[in-house]
Amino acid sequence: MSRLIPLYLMSLPLAFLACVFALGFALISQFGFDLHPCVLCIYQRWPYVGVMVIAGLGFFLARKTGRHYFELLCSLSFAATAAIGGFHVGVEQDWWKGLDGCVADTTPTSSLADLKAQIMAAPVVKCDEIAWQMFGISMAGYNLIFAGLMAIFMFMAFWYNKP
Repeated sequence: MSRLIPLYLMSLPLAFLACVFALGFALISQFGFDLHPCVLCIYQRWPYVGVMVIAGLGFFLARKTGRHYFELLCSLSFAATAAIGGFHVGVEQDWWKGLDGCVADTTPTSSLADLKAQIMAAPVVKCDEIAWQMFGISMAGYNLIFAGLMAIFMFMAFWYNKP
């Protein structure tokens, strides 16, 4: 256990770096390999930005307020993106229906203008189509695993560092 203590003391910088890694991977996939995100992919990115802000504030304010509250907030934010990733995996596997913004509208149209409006309102990337996967796990699945592990780590850091 004594070997883990320095790791727990570095929890906020590690959370920040984990977010930089995750968002960097997502942006490189998007702009470097043309793997454009769907609506749920974008939603999964926002909690990472939140963790970066929380961890950054916590790193500088830890002496005044204590780091454990920031670790708890980071844990909850990681859990949020893991939950969104889990929902996204379910949509990809057809376990449940995605959000309305995830799929194209397939209702019949009566005019060319209605068809054009329907096409223009359709999402560019559908949430139920897997753009990339490795070992049978999609990017949303890897986000679920990574963010879930980070949520557990940050909760353990919170538990260990609480007064």
